Amino acid sequence: MTPTLVRQHPPHAGARPRVDLRARARDWSEIQERMLVPLIEAVYERLDVGAATRLLGLGCGSGLALLMAASRGASITGVDTSADRLDLARQRLLPDDREAPARAETRIVDGPVRAAARPETGGYNVVTAFEPIGCRSGDAEGLGELLAEATPLAERGAAVVLAGWGPPERCTTASVLRVATEPAEPLRSAWRPAHRDDLEEVAQRAGLRPDGSGRVACPFGYADVDSAVRGLKSTGLFDAALSATDQVQVDKELTEALHPYRRPDGTVWMPNIFRYLIARTG
Repeated sequence: MTPTLVRQHPPHAGARPRVDLRARARDWSEIQERMLVPLIEAVYERLDVGAATRLLGLGCGSGLALLMAASRGASITGVDTSADRLDLARQRLLPDDREAPARAETRIVDGPVRAAARPETGGYNVVTAFEPIGCRSGDAEGLGELLAEATPLAERGAAVVLAGWGPPERCTTASVLRVATEPAEPLRSAWRPAHRDDLEEVAQRAGLRPDGSGRVACPFGYADVDSAVRGLKSTGLFDAALSATDQVQVDKELTEALHPYRRPDGTVWMPNIFRYLIARTG
């Protein structure tokens, strides 16, 4: 869900402002990242993540999943392409305050995945990619590229965790994504419904052996519509919409799409089911 810069219109249409990446990273950290906590907890429980775990988090964002692993005693390394999210991860995991609890064997890597190689003998025994695939064209290919870089850093038989959106009929947010992107014709190829075997196909192409899967309820709950709009946009899934139209239009379409999920007290509640696949390196 790494944010990208909004493309500009051709000169005759006038330039559009760039996305405020720092504000978006903050929205991700404060609003959206926690939505996947049930998924992360289910995976860590199933893998018995603990003191013996050497974990590499791909697309670690602002570090919440890493923090959850560290609290179980795991050694953690996180990588991401967003410098702004990594700054927040460092603040969360590597505080300057000397009175804060020390987090042993914690690394935040700003660079390519290969820069996360462990200097000591022994590779990672858990690799996680918690950014769900299955709602954006090309996301499976992007995950495959990450895995091609990451799996050589893992030991033989290491667990590799992939995550994806569940069936569209079980994911309220998927319908919001679709409705909000319909007005812009170029987006018809940007959004797609999740397929049942998305994760298995990625694992197969990466040379990984499936070793179990599961489904987890991850409802998206927001204090109000404004928080929902900010949180959803922080995922980067609406960058194509921002390019094809503008922020005002995207906010309008999102607000309208969210209307059926607004409760009488003003909160927004959208039930979702997410999938995870545990695969093993050869």
